[in-house]
Amino acid sequence: MLGLMQDQELMISAIIKHAARHHPTAELVSKTTEGDVHRYTYAEFERRARRMVRVLQRLGVNVQDRVATMAWNGYRHMELYYAISGMQAITHTINPRLAVDDVAYIVNHAEDVLVFSDTTFAPLIAAAAPKFRATVRAVVFMCDRAHMPDIALPEGMELLCYEELMDAADEDYVWQDFDERTAATLCYTSGTTGRPKGVLYSHRSTLLHAFSVGQADVIGLRAVDRVLPVVPMFHVNAWGIPYGALMAGATLVMPGRFLDGASLTKLMNDEKVTMSAGVPTVWLGLLQHLEKSGDRLPTMERLMVGGSACPRMIYEAFDGYGVRVFQGWGMTEMSPVGTYNTAKAAHIGMSAQDEYTIRVKQGRALFGIDMKIVGDDGAELPWDGKQSGHLLVKGPWVTNAYYGDAPGSALDQDGWFATGDVAALDPEGYLEITDRSKDVIKSGGEWISSIQLENIAVGHPDVAEAAIIAANHAKWAERPLLIVVPKAGHTIDKASVMAIFDGQVASWWKPDDLVVVDELPHSATGKIQKLALRNKFRDYLLTKSD
Repeated sequence: MLGLMQDQELMISAIIKHAARHHPTAELVSKTTEGDVHRYTYAEFERRARRMVRVLQRLGVNVQDRVATMAWNGYRHMELYYAISGMQAITHTINPRLAVDDVAYIVNHAEDVLVFSDTTFAPLIAAAAPKFRATVRAVVFMCDRAHMPDIALPEGMELLCYEELMDAADEDYVWQDFDERTAATLCYTSGTTGRPKGVLYSHRSTLLHAFSVGQADVIGLRAVDRVLPVVPMFHVNAWGIPYGALMAGATLVMPGRFLDGASLTKLMNDEKVTMSAGVPTVWLGLLQHLEKSGDRLPTMERLMVGGSACPRMIYEAFDGYGVRVFQGWGMTEMSPVGTYNTAKAAHIGMSAQDEYTIRVKQGRALFGIDMKIVGDDGAELPWDGKQSGHLLVKGPWVTNAYYGDAPGSALDQDGWFATGDVAALDPEGYLEITDRSKDVIKSGGEWISSIQLENIAVGHPDVAEAAIIAANHAKWAERPLLIVVPKAGHTIDKASVMAIFDGQVASWWKPDDLVVVDELPHSATGKIQKLALRNKFRDYLLTKSD
């Protein structure tokens, strides 16, 4: 016997319909590429999204065609998010921080038929377009005629203006229902080995992820919130916020390309932002601005941090401004959020110091996600908070294969996805990532966490950024080498920096040496490129001992 409930497909278009009908006066505010602030209501946004469907149809976009976007967080990008998937095509977000060859590879692999781009990426489009001319029929710049860039495209590839296309279209499209397992969005991850790999999300997985992320014990989005997603919409769908905020009726404040500390502070204060989300590097920049300027964040309540491990000093610094920091963890293959760090009843009444030991972990699994850690032999390890193992996950918004590969090919025989992370789970279920499998340091057969050492190092007042790599060692095979970037106007004193590890880790964990550099190499998503550092410094300790 089946239940007697109405059977409705889980559609991304249901989110925008709900927002327009039940939160019609809530706002979508955007700092545009040109620098001005654009604002309109969710009711107006929904009408524009339907108009964009008509544009796409007139440009010959068919069911399940891939349509690429290369854009900052803004209202036009949001219109494309909902219009493309809402007409049963696939929104393919591209990270514009990638190299030209990688951008071309991704467009060709996805077989995109159109590319929508912000004007700031015109040089990248001009360089990459000859390499993806096989499938792309047109490039549409997301602006009006007055701001159209003057670039040359390959013969047969049209150059079009977003607002001119919108002016010529009507808005009489009616959102359609179809199978909720239909592909909706495509995002390529550069966190894998070799070429970027595509992760293909469905309408169903997107909504289930958004439902879970919006829970009170996760991001906790509310209609009274004013949410600023600093994490780009080209980085795993801005962690689900473009969907979750509309579900809740929260106001969305989009920063565009202006992500420096001064710009974010002004936007947060002008728009009375209550919640924001981004990677640690952004929050370090914001803190540096606050410290120098004396500015405050009177309306800010909470920050979500993800993308890489969050150092304790970020928690402590924002606590001083009355802003609560919460860490989440996930990956492109997980849509992306898998854990979030909020307290349990057992933590009530803890001292601030004891609380920090919990807060700096990556959090506990969201409903819908299961996880375990296993040893090299595949046997599950206990949740004692001490033993580390390879982290495996499963759930309805976890991928089962990369785009173009056979279904299920990314899973083991029991349906688990190997994340490539090394982690520990404590008795309360809190996850602590200790390393990426490829970055873990194995000294004398014992594992040392590079992440833990890096988080300690950036707590030093003279250190702006830090990286720990495994350097070859004559006796122990590998030993940790610390590479640091000094803060502007500061000088690194080696003894002082090395002393910060005393009492915080076992003595044999301490780095063997320290190297000072002007800057660290970063990936397109802002993560430190450990491979480049290992290639450069892997024999540093051997050379010193000669």
